Amino acid sequence: MHQVKLSENIHYVGVNDRKTHLFENYWPLENGMAYNSYLIDDEKVALVDTVERGFIEEYLDNIDAILEGRAIDYLIINHMEPDHSGAIRAIVNKYPNITLVGNKKTFPMLANFYNIQENTLEIAEGSELSLGKHTLTFYMIPMVHWPETMVTYVKEEKILFSADAFGSFGTLNGGIFDDELNLDFYEDEMLRYFSNIVGKYCPHTQRALAKLEGVDIRMIAATHGPIWRTDLNYVLERYKKWSSYETDPGVVILYGTMYGNTEKMADTIARQLSLRGIKDIKIYDASKTHPSIIIRDLFKYKGFIVGSCAYNNEMFPSVENILTKIEHMGVKNHLLGIFGSFSWNGGGVKNLKKFADNIKWDLVYDPIEEKGSLKGDKFAMCVNLANEMADRLLG
Repeated sequence: MHQVKLSENIHYVGVNDRKTHLFENYWPLENGMAYNSYLIDDEKVALVDTVERGFIEEYLDNIDAILEGRAIDYLIINHMEPDHSGAIRAIVNKYPNITLVGNKKTFPMLANFYNIQENTLEIAEGSELSLGKHTLTFYMIPMVHWPETMVTYVKEEKILFSADAFGSFGTLNGGIFDDELNLDFYEDEMLRYFSNIVGKYCPHTQRALAKLEGVDIRMIAATHGPIWRTDLNYVLERYKKWSSYETDPGVVILYGTMYGNTEKMADTIARQLSLRGIKDIKIYDASKTHPSIIIRDLFKYKGFIVGSCAYNNEMFPSVENILTKIEHMGVKNHLLGIFGSFSWNGGGVKNLKKFADNIKWDLVYDPIEEKGSLKGDKFAMCVNLANEMADRLLG
């Protein structure tokens, strides 16, 4: 195998997953996923995180190619989620004298997941561990995105092993470091990863960023996605922006329709937004678009206009599913518009109003509800809705 070095004695030993269709059995992986793990070859050998259990054989081969039969002394467990802890049992079996390093919230999970309770070393905020030439310092970043999550910093090399923070969906296709890659590939996948995996915990992310501002970081090595060694601001500035709910003046239009009437309203609104100079307009059919795409774009654009036909006196089911997820994510600071249609009894717009009450975004125009196909007066209201949204966005 090609050995990938972060420094003279620090190696990348991760794997690519191009087989799994759904991350956490929910998020689509059209571009796959990388599980990153790192090996520090010193007087004491340390492994930083592991990989998903389906890749254990390849993973152990990667480690053997570097160590050539020598043992690992420490396993640093930054994050217990099984896509990173899945090979822990295999590592313990292969290296029975290994010491497992984590914090007080790590080890109950380790026992519950894998029934492992021996050979542990509990560290705390600011604890240090010497490997010889390298000193590891540990910082807690709880709820980015699990309560036990921490990061590990190598003082001598100024490398931060950041767990899931600063990660991305997408495999590493030859290039490992940011300067080896066309980052256009990762732009949307980074945001989709942040918004859907970490985005519910934006205040915690802000606190983690503030804590790490005082650390002299030359390289960021996350457990997913590229290793950042050349343009750290590329990822740091994006995390600052996204976690503060700072958005661009675009609009996401989501609709649910059975016979095309609600879709026609969405197109009418979109056309008027375009005439008003809004260039970033995303229109999504709720029955065809995964919630992860909608949530990603909500972290990108400030305007959200949602429409639903009536369905058994309720919202259209696919719209309801996505809106429930958006409420759960707790996304803030958006402008909202709602619309819909019905054939013989309402329900879509009535329940969209409940969503508006719950989400507490700024409703820019009165809800619009049409009976049957779009007609003159409701057409004019759709235009007015678009104008009000454009006025607020262009402000």
